[in-house]
Amino acid sequence: MTIASPALTPARITMYGADWCGDCRRSKALLDRRGIDYDYVDLIATPEAADTAKAISGRTNIPVVIFPDGEHFTEPSDAELGAKLDAYAEAAA
Repeated sequence: MTIASPALTPARITMYGADWCGDCRRSKALLDRRGIDYDYVDLIATPEAADTAKAISGRTNIPVVIFPDGEHFTEPSDAELGAKLDAYAEAAA
């Protein structure tokens, strides 16, 4: 899915999540294992950022992972996120 507003498109990969969320921990671990340079927005530390995550995804589910090309994933599986990371790395090369 693509973000409608360019103001919501980050300059680098950004993940909105919370430490209590198992899906967030899993997606964060995948990004870390692959050595991805990304911004992590902890929704517990910055609860107002939940509004931004919801504006991007249209849902209240987390994690929300946003790519600089405007595409985002909400609660991605490792396979979905991995495929996007592969495509992202290929496009950047």
